[in-house]
Amino acid sequence: MTSGVQLKKQVLATIDARRDEIIEVGESIMDAPELGFKEKQTAQRVTQIFRACGLPFDDGLALTGVKAVLRGGRPGPTIALMGELDALLVPDHPRANPETGAAHACGHNAQIAGLLGAAMGLSASGVAEHLAGNVVFFAVPAEEYVEINYRLGLVKAGKTSFLTGKQELIELGLFDDVDMAVMIHSSSPETQEGMMGVPVSSNGFLAKSIRFLGRAAHSGAAPQRGINALSAATLALSAIDAQRATFRDQDCVRVHPIITKGGDLVNIVPAEVCLETYVRGKTREAILDASGKVDRALRGAAIAMGCRVEIETVPGNLPLRNDPELCRVFRANAEQVLSADGYRDYPHGGGSTDAGDLSQIMPVLHPMMTGGRGFHHQTDWCIADHEAGYLAPAKTLATMAIDLLSEDGAQANQVLAQHHPAMGKDEYLDYQRSIFQTEIYDGQTA
Repeated sequence: MTSGVQLKKQVLATIDARRDEIIEVGESIMDAPELGFKEKQTAQRVTQIFRACGLPFDDGLALTGVKAVLRGGRPGPTIALMGELDALLVPDHPRANPETGAAHACGHNAQIAGLLGAAMGLSASGVAEHLAGNVVFFAVPAEEYVEINYRLGLVKAGKTSFLTGKQELIELGLFDDVDMAVMIHSSSPETQEGMMGVPVSSNGFLAKSIRFLGRAAHSGAAPQRGINALSAATLALSAIDAQRATFRDQDCVRVHPIITKGGDLVNIVPAEVCLETYVRGKTREAILDASGKVDRALRGAAIAMGCRVEIETVPGNLPLRNDPELCRVFRANAEQVLSADGYRDYPHGGGSTDAGDLSQIMPVLHPMMTGGRGFHHQTDWCIADHEAGYLAPAKTLATMAIDLLSEDGAQANQVLAQHHPAMGKDEYLDYQRSIFQTEIYDGQTA
């Protein structure tokens, strides 16, 4: 039997031979950013490479996702290696799409390059026959939680059931044949200490779209005839801010509303004012508690001004639970690819990802690796070190798959034996569906 060390050498040599192609993939996607559920050009690039690798695949999954499979020589667990297709809205980024404002300011272009580099290495090196189990290469859509109204339109039109890609793929049963999943997120010296690492967990969240509806009137001649929806929104923001002292430190609650519409004309009492907010927290219980307090502040403001408020609440992501056994396998391989002293254990993070949804029902790892420069979601972000940003993730994903599935899948089976899911798939879906709620509250009649 060929050893795992020998198999890794074969795969790493294959990835190195495709170095320029992998970098070109990452850079070309950087220059063609697309927003979630619209990643048609990026998905087409993925399918071209899967086809060239001789990998059977399905596309158009959750609108734009692409899923390929490399079958091992013997039965065993199935590991999904994932990369995210979408960009986010940073219109001032120097490599943003000038028409849509989309920009790869979070490194998803590097995720796809790393995923495809791993697919090239594992498929072309001939190692599959020595593996016990399968490797799924999954390019997934719509991780960034943007364009909420557009995505709600997809849900209402029956084109999707949820607002992010992994949620939708779970709903469609496209992870039913997967036992565990791994992806790698880019980081930079400005955002993370060390060259690679794993946070123990990160926040989940839900989202709210809010409309205060008052009554228009001439602001100078007859303001007494109006009901000022902007004043209600301002009161709501103050009331939400006053709740911050009631959030427990250990729950890592974050509430960050914005006003998306503040009125129509300066000489008309604002009759419609719109807000959006996320409500984040470390646990489902903390998120729901904070959500209730936000709703209470919104109703109170409506009562104070005698107007109506419409609160539409939709599911965001659930908290991320990084699997410790997968973390061990990642560290062993990432240190060999980058640096033996470059690993760090990171604390709980306040951000969110839909990898958290998947981590509720199976072992998942969402680590960080260097290669970027600047700060996530800002105009200075880019992949500055191509070796670390594009090649190192490809090599780490591929060698992790070999460790997990060689020797009759012993390490993968150990991961599964020691993992205890937080929720079953059906329980997860029921919970997320329950978050969809619309409340119309009339402060005049309260």
